[in-house]
Amino acid sequence: MMISVKPTGIITEFNEPKEMLLVHIDNLPGIRYRELLRLTGLSNGVLAYHLNALEKSSQIRVDRQRENRTTRYYSISIPTQESDILRQLRNNVPREVVKFVLDNDLCTFNEIVEYLGKAASTVSWHLKRLKEGGLISVKYGGEYKLYQIKNRELVSHVISKYKKSLVDNVVNNYTELIEEL
Repeated sequence: MMISVKPTGIITEFNEPKEMLLVHIDNLPGIRYRELLRLTGLSNGVLAYHLNALEKSSQIRVDRQRENRTTRYYSISIPTQESDILRQLRNNVPREVVKFVLDNDLCTFNEIVEYLGKAASTVSWHLKRLKEGGLISVKYGGEYKLYQIKNRELVSHVISKYKKSLVDNVVNNYTELIEEL
Protein backbone atom coordinates (compact mmCIF):
# COMPACT_ATOMS: atom_id res chain seq x y z
CA MET A 1 0.00 0.00 0.00
CA MET A 2 1.41 3.41 -1.05
CA ILE A 3 0.43 6.76 0.40
CA SER A 4 0.37 10.02 -1.58
CA VAL A 5 -0.30 13.53 -0.32
CA LYS A 6 -2.24 15.74 -2.74
CA PRO A 7 -1.45 19.48 -2.91
CA THR A 8 -4.67 20.07 -0.97
CA GLY A 9 -3.26 18.01 1.92
CA ILE A 10 -5.56 15.03 1.32
CA ILE A 11 -3.83 11.70 1.89
CA THR A 12 -4.70 8.91 -0.55
CA GLU A 13 -3.69 5.25 -0.55
CA PHE A 14 -2.73 3.39 -3.73
CA ASN A 15 -1.84 -0.22 -4.47
CA GLU A 16 0.49 0.50 -7.39
CA PRO A 17 2.85 3.39 -8.20
CA LYS A 18 1.48 3.56 -11.75
CA GLU A 19 -2.06 4.00 -10.43
CA MET A 20 -0.87 6.83 -8.19
CA LEU A 21 0.99 8.52 -11.06
CA LEU A 22 -2.00 8.31 -13.38
CA VAL A 23 -4.24 9.95 -10.76
CA HIS A 24 -1.78 12.83 -10.22
CA ILE A 25 -1.27 13.32 -13.97
CA ASP A 26 -5.05 13.32 -14.53
CA ASN A 27 -5.63 15.80 -11.69
CA LEU A 28 -2.74 18.10 -12.61
CA PRO A 29 -2.30 18.05 -16.39
CA GLY A 30 1.08 19.44 -17.35
CA ILE A 31 2.67 18.39 -14.07
CA ARG A 32 6.45 18.35 -14.03
CA TYR A 33 8.79 15.62 -12.83
CA ARG A 34 9.86 17.36 -9.61
CA GLU A 35 6.25 17.98 -8.67
CA LEU A 36 5.48 14.28 -9.15
CA LEU A 37 8.54 13.38 -7.11
CA ARG A 38 7.34 15.58 -4.24
CA LEU A 39 3.68 14.54 -4.39
CA THR A 40 4.27 10.80 -4.65
CA GLY A 41 7.18 10.35 -2.25
CA LEU A 42 8.73 7.90 -4.73
CA SER A 43 12.49 7.77 -5.12
CA ASN A 44 13.97 9.34 -8.22
CA GLY A 45 14.77 6.00 -9.88
CA VAL A 46 11.38 4.43 -9.11
CA LEU A 47 9.54 7.47 -10.45
CA ALA A 48 11.64 7.55 -13.64
CA TYR A 49 11.06 3.82 -14.18
CA HIS A 50 7.26 4.04 -13.82
CA LEU A 51 6.92 7.21 -15.92
CA ASN A 52 8.97 5.58 -18.67
CA ALA A 53 6.76 2.46 -18.51
CA LEU A 54 3.58 4.59 -18.66
CA GLU A 55 4.93 6.50 -21.66
CA LYS A 56 5.99 3.34 -23.51
CA SER A 57 2.58 1.74 -22.93
CA SER A 58 0.92 4.95 -24.25
CA GLN A 59 -0.93 5.59 -21.00
CA ILE A 60 0.47 9.12 -20.73
CA ARG A 61 1.80 11.74 -23.15
CA VAL A 62 5.11 13.39 -22.39
CA ASP A 63 5.90 16.89 -23.64
CA ARG A 64 9.62 17.62 -23.68
CA GLN A 65 10.53 21.25 -24.39
CA ARG A 66 14.13 21.55 -25.48
CA GLU A 67 14.32 25.34 -25.40
CA ASN A 68 13.67 25.56 -21.65
CA ARG A 69 14.55 21.96 -20.77
CA THR A 70 11.22 21.12 -19.17
CA THR A 71 9.18 17.95 -19.30
CA ARG A 72 5.47 17.88 -18.61
CA TYR A 73 3.15 14.92 -18.27
CA TYR A 74 -0.41 14.71 -19.62
CA SER A 75 -3.20 12.18 -19.69
CA ILE A 76 -3.75 10.76 -23.16
CA SER A 77 -7.36 11.92 -22.87
CA ILE A 78 -6.27 15.58 -23.15
CA PRO A 79 -6.13 16.82 -26.76
CA THR A 80 -2.72 18.14 -27.83
CA GLN A 81 -4.22 21.56 -28.58
CA GLU A 82 -5.43 21.82 -24.97
CA SER A 83 -2.14 20.59 -23.51
CA ASP A 84 -0.27 23.24 -25.55
CA ILE A 85 -2.42 25.92 -23.91
CA LEU A 86 -2.10 24.36 -20.46
CA ARG A 87 1.70 24.32 -20.75
CA GLN A 88 1.69 28.09 -21.18
CA LEU A 89 -0.80 28.73 -18.38
CA ARG A 90 0.87 26.67 -15.63
CA ASN A 91 2.55 29.76 -14.14
CA ASN A 92 0.82 32.77 -12.63
CA VAL A 93 2.13 35.63 -14.80
CA PRO A 94 1.23 34.20 -18.23
CA ARG A 95 -2.10 32.99 -16.84
CA GLU A 96 -2.88 36.48 -15.49
CA VAL A 97 -1.87 38.05 -18.82
CA VAL A 98 -4.19 35.71 -20.72
CA LYS A 99 -7.08 36.28 -18.31
CA PHE A 100 -6.67 40.06 -18.56
CA VAL A 101 -6.51 40.03 -22.35
CA LEU A 102 -9.51 37.69 -22.50
CA ASP A 103 -11.51 40.09 -20.32
CA ASN A 104 -10.35 43.28 -22.05
CA ASP A 105 -9.70 42.30 -25.69
CA LEU A 106 -7.22 44.47 -27.62
CA CYS A 107 -5.05 45.56 -24.71
CA THR A 108 -2.03 47.80 -24.94
CA PHE A 109 1.27 46.83 -23.41
CA ASN A 110 0.97 49.59 -20.79
CA GLU A 111 -2.50 48.38 -19.74
CA ILE A 112 -1.14 44.88 -19.19
CA VAL A 113 1.88 46.17 -17.24
CA GLU A 114 -0.34 48.36 -15.07
CA TYR A 115 -2.77 45.51 -14.36
CA LEU A 116 -0.08 43.00 -13.44
CA GLY A 117 2.08 45.38 -11.43
CA LYS A 118 5.19 43.68 -12.80
CA ALA A 119 8.26 45.14 -14.45
CA ALA A 120 7.81 46.00 -18.12
CA SER A 121 10.65 43.63 -19.02
CA THR A 122 8.89 40.75 -17.25
CA VAL A 123 5.61 41.43 -19.04
CA SER A 124 7.42 41.79 -22.36
CA TRP A 125 9.16 38.44 -21.88
CA HIS A 126 5.88 36.67 -21.10
CA LEU A 127 4.03 38.34 -23.98
CA LYS A 128 6.78 37.24 -26.34
CA ARG A 129 6.45 33.61 -25.12
CA LEU A 130 2.66 33.71 -25.37
CA LYS A 131 2.92 35.09 -28.91
CA GLU A 132 5.48 32.45 -29.91
CA GLY A 133 3.21 29.81 -28.37
CA GLY A 134 0.30 30.95 -30.52
CA LEU A 135 -1.96 32.14 -27.70
CA ILE A 136 -1.70 35.87 -28.30
CA SER A 137 -1.59 37.87 -31.50
CA VAL A 138 -0.52 41.47 -32.01
CA LYS A 139 -2.39 44.06 -34.05
CA TYR A 140 -1.06 47.48 -34.80
CA GLY A 141 -3.52 50.22 -33.95
CA GLY A 142 -1.98 53.56 -34.76
CA GLU A 143 0.95 54.09 -32.45
CA TYR A 144 0.18 51.13 -30.17
CA LYS A 145 0.54 47.39 -30.36
CA LEU A 146 -2.73 45.78 -29.36
CA TYR A 147 -2.73 42.30 -27.87
CA GLN A 148 -5.57 39.83 -28.22
CA ILE A 149 -6.19 36.13 -27.73
CA LYS A 150 -6.01 34.18 -31.00
CA ASN A 151 -8.65 31.55 -30.24
CA ARG A 152 -10.82 33.04 -27.48
CA GLU A 153 -13.30 30.18 -27.37
CA LEU A 154 -10.67 27.44 -27.04
CA VAL A 155 -8.59 29.33 -24.46
CA SER A 156 -11.70 30.16 -22.41
CA HIS A 157 -12.77 26.52 -22.61
CA VAL A 158 -9.36 25.26 -21.42
CA ILE A 159 -9.23 27.73 -18.52
CA SER A 160 -12.74 26.76 -17.46
CA LYS A 161 -12.20 23.01 -17.90
CA TYR A 162 -8.88 22.88 -16.03
CA LYS A 163 -9.46 25.73 -13.59
CA LYS A 164 -8.90 23.57 -10.53
CA SER A 165 -5.49 22.34 -11.69
CA LEU A 166 -4.45 25.82 -12.84
CA VAL A 167 -5.12 27.49 -9.51
CA ASP A 168 -3.22 24.98 -7.41
CA ASN A 169 -1.14 27.53 -5.53
CA VAL A 170 1.11 25.00 -3.84
CA VAL A 171 2.22 23.53 -7.15
CA ASN A 172 2.47 26.89 -8.91
CA ASN A 173 4.47 28.52 -6.13
CA TYR A 174 6.85 25.57 -6.00
CA THR A 175 7.27 25.62 -9.80
CA GLU A 176 7.93 29.36 -9.87
CA LEU A 177 10.46 29.08 -7.06
CA ILE A 178 12.41 26.43 -8.97
CA GLU A 179 12.23 28.36 -12.26
CA GLU A 180 13.61 31.49 -10.60
CA LEU A 181 16.78 29.65 -9.48
